[in-house]
Amino acid sequence: MNTSEIVNTITKTTTTTSITTAATTISTRLATRRTTRRTTKRATRRTTKKATRPAITTPKAIMVHIPVNAKLVQKGVTVAGGHGEGSATNQLYWPRGFCVDDDQTLAIADTWNQRITQWTKDGTTNGQVVAGGKGRGNGLNQLNIPTDVLIDKKTDNLIICDQGNRRVVRWSRRTGTTEGKILIDNIDCDGLAMDEQRYLYVSDYVQHEVRRYQLSEKNYTLVAGGNGLDNNNNRVMKWTKGAKEGIVVAGGQGQGNALTQLYLPKGLFVDILGTLYVVDWGNARVMRWTQGAKQGTVIVGGNGTGENQLRLPMGLSFDRHGNLYVADCGNNRVQRFSIK
Repeated sequence: MNTSEIVNTITKTTTTTSITTAATTISTRLATRRTTRRTTKRATRRTTKKATRPAITTPKAIMVHIPVNAKLVQKGVTVAGGHGEGSATNQLYWPRGFCVDDDQTLAIADTWNQRITQWTKDGTTNGQVVAGGKGRGNGLNQLNIPTDVLIDKKTDNLIICDQGNRRVVRWSRRTGTTEGKILIDNIDCDGLAMDEQRYLYVSDYVQHEVRRYQLSEKNYTLVAGGNGLDNNNNRVMKWTKGAKEGIVVAGGQGQGNALTQLYLPKGLFVDILGTLYVVDWGNARVMRWTQGAKQGTVIVGGNGTGENQLRLPMGLSFDRHGNLYVADCGNNRVQRFSIK
Protein backbone atom coordinates (compact mmCIF):
# COMPACT_ATOMS: atom_id res chain seq x y z
CA MET A 1 0.00 0.00 0.00
CA ASN A 2 1.36 3.50 -0.82
CA THR A 3 0.58 6.93 0.52
CA SER A 4 -1.96 7.63 -2.19
CA GLU A 5 -4.27 5.03 -0.69
CA ILE A 6 -6.76 5.86 1.98
CA VAL A 7 -8.63 3.41 4.11
CA ASN A 8 -10.65 3.56 7.20
CA THR A 9 -14.08 4.65 13.27
CA ILE A 10 -12.18 6.94 16.39
CA THR A 11 -8.20 5.82 17.53
CA LYS A 12 -3.97 6.54 15.97
CA THR A 13 -1.56 4.74 13.63
CA THR A 14 2.08 4.95 12.63
CA THR A 15 3.12 5.78 9.05
CA THR A 16 1.47 8.09 6.56
CA THR A 17 -0.02 5.04 4.90
CA SER A 18 -1.26 3.40 8.10
CA ILE A 19 -2.51 6.68 9.56
CA THR A 20 -4.42 7.43 6.39
CA THR A 21 -5.57 3.85 6.30
CA ALA A 22 -6.97 4.08 9.80
CA ALA A 23 -8.35 7.51 9.14
CA THR A 24 -10.97 6.35 6.70
CA THR A 25 -12.24 3.01 7.98
CA ILE A 26 -15.88 3.29 9.02
CA SER A 27 -17.25 0.97 11.69
CA THR A 28 -20.92 0.62 12.63
CA ARG A 29 -22.08 1.61 16.07
CA LEU A 30 -25.51 0.42 17.10
CA ALA A 31 -27.95 1.49 19.79
CA THR A 32 -26.89 -0.26 23.00
CA ARG A 33 -29.07 -1.91 25.59
CA ARG A 34 -29.46 -0.22 28.93
CA THR A 35 -27.50 -1.28 31.96
CA THR A 36 -27.90 -0.41 35.56
CA ARG A 37 -24.72 1.60 35.97
CA ARG A 38 -25.17 5.34 35.66
CA THR A 39 -22.21 5.76 33.32
CA THR A 40 -23.49 3.07 31.00
CA LYS A 41 -26.97 4.57 30.98
CA ARG A 42 -25.63 7.94 29.92
CA ALA A 43 -23.46 6.44 27.22
CA THR A 44 -26.32 4.23 26.04
CA ARG A 45 -28.74 7.13 25.74
CA ARG A 46 -26.20 9.00 23.64
CA THR A 47 -25.52 5.97 21.46
CA THR A 48 -29.24 5.28 21.05
CA LYS A 49 -29.92 8.87 20.07
CA LYS A 50 -27.14 8.99 17.52
CA ALA A 51 -27.25 5.38 16.36
CA THR A 52 -24.18 4.82 14.21
CA ARG A 53 -20.94 6.77 14.40
CA PRO A 54 -18.11 6.49 11.91
CA ALA A 55 -15.11 6.44 14.21
CA ILE A 56 -11.49 6.72 13.23
CA THR A 57 -8.30 5.77 14.94
CA THR A 58 -6.03 8.51 16.18
CA PRO A 59 -2.48 8.76 14.88
CA LYS A 60 0.79 7.70 16.40
CA ALA A 61 3.94 9.45 15.30
CA ILE A 62 5.81 6.20 15.94
CA MET A 63 6.84 3.25 13.80
CA VAL A 64 5.28 0.12 15.23
CA HIS A 65 6.19 -3.29 13.85
CA ILE A 66 4.19 -5.90 15.70
CA PRO A 67 4.73 -9.53 14.63
CA VAL A 68 1.43 -11.02 13.46
CA ASN A 69 1.84 -13.88 15.93
CA ALA A 70 2.88 -11.66 18.84
CA LYS A 71 1.54 -12.67 22.25
CA LEU A 72 0.51 -10.22 24.93
CA VAL A 73 0.62 -10.67 28.69
CA GLN A 74 -3.02 -11.24 29.62
CA LYS A 75 -2.75 -9.49 32.96
CA GLY A 76 -3.09 -5.79 32.25
CA VAL A 77 -1.49 -2.99 34.25
CA THR A 78 -3.55 0.09 35.07
CA VAL A 79 -1.65 3.16 33.83
CA ALA A 80 -4.40 5.74 34.36
CA GLY A 81 -7.47 5.82 36.60
CA GLY A 82 -8.66 2.62 38.16
CA HIS A 83 -9.84 4.27 41.38
CA GLY A 84 -13.53 4.24 40.58
CA GLU A 85 -15.73 6.74 38.82
CA GLY A 86 -14.99 10.31 39.85
CA SER A 87 -13.29 13.63 39.19
CA ALA A 88 -10.27 13.42 41.50
CA THR A 89 -6.88 13.58 39.80
CA ASN A 90 -6.40 9.83 40.31
CA GLN A 91 -9.75 9.04 38.68
CA LEU A 92 -11.34 8.93 35.23
CA TYR A 93 -15.00 9.01 34.27
CA TRP A 94 -15.68 7.22 31.00
CA PRO A 95 -12.30 7.59 29.22
CA ARG A 96 -12.68 7.25 25.47
CA GLY A 97 -10.11 8.37 22.93
CA PHE A 98 -6.46 8.82 23.92
CA CYS A 99 -2.99 8.97 22.44
CA VAL A 100 0.43 7.73 23.54
CA ASP A 101 3.40 10.06 23.05
CA ASP A 102 6.90 8.85 22.16
CA ASP A 103 7.88 8.87 25.84
CA GLN A 104 4.75 6.83 26.76
CA THR A 105 2.94 9.86 28.20
CA LEU A 106 -0.81 9.46 27.73
CA ALA A 107 -3.26 12.24 26.86
CA ILE A 108 -6.78 10.99 27.64
CA ALA A 109 -10.23 12.31 26.75
CA ASP A 110 -11.85 12.03 30.21
CA THR A 111 -15.28 12.38 28.66
CA TRP A 112 -17.73 12.87 31.53
CA ASN A 113 -15.27 14.97 33.52
CA GLN A 114 -15.19 17.36 30.56
CA ARG A 115 -11.40 17.44 30.47
CA ILE A 116 -8.20 16.11 28.97
CA THR A 117 -5.77 14.60 31.45
CA GLN A 118 -2.11 13.73 31.00
CA TRP A 119 -0.47 10.74 32.67
CA THR A 120 3.27 10.08 32.67
CA LYS A 121 4.95 6.68 32.60
CA ASP A 122 6.78 7.14 35.91
CA GLY A 123 4.19 5.17 37.86
CA THR A 124 2.30 8.17 39.16
CA THR A 125 -1.23 7.48 40.36
CA ASN A 126 -2.44 10.99 39.51
CA GLY A 127 -3.05 12.67 36.20
CA GLN A 128 -2.73 16.34 35.33
CA VAL A 129 -5.58 18.34 33.79
CA VAL A 130 -4.19 19.91 30.60
CA ALA A 131 -7.42 21.09 28.92
CA GLY A 132 -10.93 21.80 30.16
CA GLY A 133 -11.83 20.73 33.67
CA LYS A 134 -13.88 23.89 34.20
CA GLY A 135 -17.26 22.22 34.04
CA ARG A 136 -19.39 21.42 31.04
CA GLY A 137 -19.80 24.45 28.79
CA ASN A 138 -18.94 26.21 25.54
CA GLY A 139 -16.39 28.72 26.80
CA LEU A 140 -12.90 28.57 25.30
CA ASN A 141 -11.69 27.33 28.69
CA GLN A 142 -14.29 24.55 28.73
CA LEU A 143 -15.11 21.29 26.99
CA ASN A 144 -18.42 19.53 26.47
CA ILE A 145 -18.15 15.74 26.10
CA PRO A 146 -14.63 15.45 24.65
CA THR A 147 -14.40 12.14 22.83
CA ASP A 148 -10.93 12.07 21.29
CA VAL A 149 -7.54 13.77 21.47
CA LEU A 150 -4.28 13.73 19.53
CA ILE A 151 -0.90 15.43 19.81
CA ASP A 152 0.38 17.69 17.03
CA LYS A 153 4.09 17.26 17.65
CA LYS A 154 5.20 20.01 15.29
CA THR A 155 3.37 22.71 17.24
CA ASP A 156 3.24 20.89 20.60
CA ASN A 157 -0.54 21.27 20.69
CA LEU A 158 -3.41 19.03 21.67
CA ILE A 159 -6.20 18.70 19.11
CA ILE A 160 -9.48 17.76 20.76
CA CYS A 161 -12.82 16.50 19.50
CA ASP A 162 -15.19 18.65 21.59
CA GLN A 163 -18.30 16.74 20.57
CA GLY A 164 -20.95 18.42 22.69
CA ASN A 165 -19.92 21.82 21.35
CA ARG A 166 -19.80 20.54 17.75
CA ARG A 167 -16.24 21.71 17.27
CA VAL A 168 -12.59 20.67 17.08
CA VAL A 169 -10.31 22.77 19.29
CA ARG A 170 -6.58 23.23 19.76
CA TRP A 171 -4.89 23.65 23.14
CA SER A 172 -1.21 24.42 23.61
CA ARG A 173 0.67 21.97 25.82
CA ARG A 174 2.70 24.79 27.30
CA THR A 175 2.42 25.34 31.03
CA GLY A 176 -0.07 28.06 31.90
CA THR A 177 -2.43 27.58 28.96
CA THR A 178 -5.96 28.39 30.14
CA GLU A 179 -8.06 28.18 26.98
CA GLY A 180 -8.19 26.66 23.55
CA LYS A 181 -8.76 27.90 20.02
CA ILE A 182 -11.47 26.69 17.65
CA LEU A 183 -10.09 24.96 14.56
CA ILE A 184 -13.33 23.60 13.07
CA ASP A 185 -16.90 24.37 14.11
CA ASN A 186 -20.37 23.17 13.17
CA ILE A 187 -19.30 19.54 12.93
CA ASP A 188 -20.70 16.53 14.80
CA CYS A 189 -17.26 15.10 15.44
CA ASP A 190 -16.46 11.80 17.10
CA GLY A 191 -12.91 10.76 16.18
CA LEU A 192 -9.67 12.34 14.98
CA ALA A 193 -6.52 11.36 13.11
CA MET A 194 -3.54 13.15 11.57
CA ASP A 195 -1.08 11.97 8.94
CA GLU A 196 2.57 12.90 8.51
CA GLN A 197 1.66 15.76 6.18
CA ARG A 198 -0.43 17.11 9.09
CA TYR A 199 -3.75 16.64 7.31
CA LEU A 200 -6.44 16.28 9.94
CA TYR A 201 -9.15 13.63 9.56
CA VAL A 202 -12.45 14.01 11.41
CA SER A 203 -15.41 11.64 11.52
CA ASP A 204 -18.91 13.17 11.47
CA TYR A 205 -21.39 10.76 13.06
CA VAL A 206 -24.49 12.65 11.87
CA GLN A 207 -23.46 12.84 8.21
CA HIS A 208 -21.84 9.36 8.47
CA GLU A 209 -18.65 10.45 6.78
CA VAL A 210 -14.95 11.09 7.30
CA ARG A 211 -13.49 14.45 6.25
CA ARG A 212 -9.92 15.60 5.61
CA TYR A 213 -8.84 19.13 6.54
CA GLN A 214 -5.74 21.23 6.24
CA LEU A 215 -5.24 22.74 9.67
CA SER A 216 -5.40 26.30 8.33
CA GLU A 217 -8.51 25.72 6.21
CA LYS A 218 -12.22 25.41 6.90
CA ASN A 219 -12.95 23.58 3.65
CA TYR A 220 -12.59 19.81 3.60
CA THR A 221 -12.34 16.81 1.31
CA LEU A 222 -14.74 13.91 1.79
CA VAL A 223 -12.67 10.71 2.03
CA ALA A 224 -15.21 8.09 3.18
CA GLY A 225 -18.95 7.68 3.56
CA GLY A 226 -21.38 10.50 2.99
CA ASN A 227 -24.01 8.20 1.52
CA GLY A 228 -26.32 7.85 4.50
CA LEU A 229 -26.57 5.58 7.50
CA ASP A 230 -24.69 2.26 7.54
CA ASN A 231 -26.46 0.54 10.41
CA ASN A 232 -26.46 -2.90 12.05
CA ASN A 233 -23.52 -4.22 10.03
CA ASN A 234 -20.91 -4.75 12.77
CA ARG A 235 -17.96 -4.47 10.45
CA VAL A 236 -14.83 -2.47 9.58
CA MET A 237 -14.60 -1.04 6.07
CA LYS A 238 -11.60 -0.10 3.94
CA TRP A 239 -11.96 2.85 1.56
CA THR A 240 -9.31 3.45 -1.09
CA LYS A 241 -8.69 6.91 -2.51
CA GLY A 242 -11.58 8.06 -4.68
CA ALA A 243 -13.71 4.99 -3.93
CA LYS A 244 -17.49 5.27 -3.81
CA GLU A 245 -17.85 2.06 -1.84
CA GLY A 246 -15.85 0.43 0.91
CA ILE A 247 -14.50 -3.10 1.27
CA VAL A 248 -15.20 -5.23 4.35
CA VAL A 249 -11.93 -6.09 6.10
CA ALA A 250 -13.27 -7.34 9.45
CA GLY A 251 -16.64 -8.64 10.63
CA GLY A 252 -19.68 -8.21 8.42
CA GLN A 253 -21.10 -11.58 9.47
CA GLY A 254 -23.78 -10.23 11.75
CA GLN A 255 -23.71 -9.42 15.44
CA GLY A 256 -22.11 -12.11 17.57
CA ASN A 257 -19.03 -13.35 19.39
CA ALA A 258 -17.65 -15.82 16.85
CA LEU A 259 -14.17 -15.12 15.49
CA THR A 260 -15.77 -14.03 12.21
CA GLN A 261 -18.00 -11.51 13.96
CA LEU A 262 -17.90 -8.15 15.72
CA TYR A 263 -20.40 -6.54 18.07
CA LEU A 264 -20.28 -2.74 18.04
CA PRO A 265 -16.66 -2.28 16.88
CA LYS A 266 -15.06 0.88 18.25
CA GLY A 267 -11.39 1.88 18.29
CA LEU A 268 -8.98 0.78 15.57
CA PHE A 269 -5.23 0.60 15.06
CA VAL A 270 -3.34 -0.39 11.90
CA ASP A 271 0.37 -1.25 12.12
CA ILE A 272 2.97 -0.91 9.36
CA LEU A 273 2.24 -4.46 8.17
CA GLY A 274 -1.40 -3.55 7.61
CA THR A 275 -2.59 -5.72 10.49
CA LEU A 276 -5.84 -4.39 11.96
CA TYR A 277 -6.55 -4.25 15.69
CA VAL A 278 -10.18 -3.67 16.69
CA VAL A 279 -11.90 -2.97 19.99
CA ASP A 280 -14.90 -5.30 19.89
CA TRP A 281 -16.97 -3.25 22.33
CA GLY A 282 -19.99 -5.51 22.78
CA ASN A 283 -17.81 -8.57 23.32
CA ALA A 284 -15.40 -6.75 25.69
CA ARG A 285 -12.34 -7.87 23.78
CA VAL A 286 -9.61 -6.70 21.40
CA MET A 287 -9.21 -8.61 18.14
CA ARG A 288 -6.44 -8.84 15.56
CA TRP A 289 -7.20 -9.24 11.84
CA THR A 290 -4.35 -9.82 9.40
CA GLN A 291 -4.71 -8.66 5.81
CA GLY A 292 -7.10 -10.87 3.87
CA ALA A 293 -8.11 -12.90 6.94
CA LYS A 294 -11.64 -14.30 7.13
CA GLN A 295 -11.61 -14.31 10.91
CA GLY A 296 -9.79 -12.55 13.69
CA THR A 297 -8.03 -13.69 16.84
CA VAL A 298 -8.75 -12.46 20.36
CA ILE A 299 -5.60 -10.96 21.89
CA VAL A 300 -6.97 -9.60 25.19
CA GLY A 301 -10.25 -9.17 27.01
CA GLY A 302 -13.24 -10.79 28.59
CA ASN A 303 -16.14 -9.05 30.30
CA GLY A 304 -15.42 -8.04 33.88
CA THR A 305 -13.34 -5.89 36.21
CA GLY A 306 -10.24 -8.04 36.72
CA GLU A 307 -6.74 -7.23 35.50
CA ASN A 308 -7.23 -9.62 32.58
CA GLN A 309 -10.70 -8.33 31.74
CA LEU A 310 -12.33 -5.38 30.01
CA ARG A 311 -15.74 -3.78 30.41
CA LEU A 312 -17.13 -1.58 27.65
CA PRO A 313 -13.71 -0.84 26.06
CA MET A 314 -13.49 1.99 23.51
CA GLY A 315 -10.11 3.28 22.31
CA LEU A 316 -6.80 1.50 21.80
CA SER A 317 -3.25 2.21 20.74
CA PHE A 318 0.28 0.82 20.86
CA ASP A 319 3.52 2.42 22.01
CA ARG A 320 6.82 2.17 20.13
CA HIS A 321 7.67 -1.04 22.03
CA GLY A 322 4.55 -2.85 20.86
CA ASN A 323 2.67 -2.64 24.16
CA LEU A 324 -1.11 -2.39 23.83
CA TYR A 325 -3.16 0.29 25.62
CA VAL A 326 -6.94 0.07 25.95
CA ALA A 327 -9.43 2.65 27.22
CA ASP A 328 -11.45 0.41 29.55
CA CYS A 329 -14.44 2.76 29.88
CA GLY A 330 -16.71 0.66 32.05
CA ASN A 331 -13.91 0.27 34.59
CA ASN A 332 -12.86 3.95 34.29
CA ARG A 333 -9.23 3.17 33.57
CA VAL A 334 -6.64 2.71 30.84
CA GLN A 335 -4.91 -0.68 30.78
CA ARG A 336 -1.55 -1.60 29.30
CA PHE A 337 -0.92 -5.12 28.06
CA SER A 338 2.78 -5.77 27.52
CA ILE A 339 4.11 -7.68 24.55
CA LYS A 340 5.84 -10.93 25.52
